Amino acid sequence: MSTYAGDISPRDTWEKLSQSPDSRLVDVRTQAEWQFVGVPDLSSLEKQPLLVSWQVFPTMAKNESFAQQLAAQGITTDTPLYFLCRSGVRSKAAAELMTTLGYGQCWNISDGFEGPLDGVRHRGSQAGWKASNLPWIQG
Repeated sequence: MSTYAGDISPRDTWEKLSQSPDSRLVDVRTQAEWQFVGVPDLSSLEKQPLLVSWQVFPTMAKNESFAQQLAAQGITTDTPLYFLCRSGVRSKAAAELMTTLGYGQCWNISDGFEGPLDGVRHRGSQAGWKASNLPWIQG
């Protein structure tokens, strides 16, 4: 079984997305997270993130149709895919799954959109997409 391509920093992801016209960012969080926490803003790259939930809110059961929903977005097994979640756990699982299905360039964006909890149990200030000062929009 192949292993996914590995972890990549948010900044390096931005560079790869800007350099490769076919590359796609896949945000695997839930509708609630997209709406209330925010999503990467790729408009300056003339791209939009693919929004496909890895887990279904509110039960957080695994989305058994994940691979089919992602494939329906027009990607191919050669498309470079960069997977993003809140902190990097769900996105790693998604990257691993898609690799086992024959997608050859699946990366996990380390620390996700918000990164780990800080000393006062808040996210978004230490690591991840937001803390890297990359473009994002909210709800």
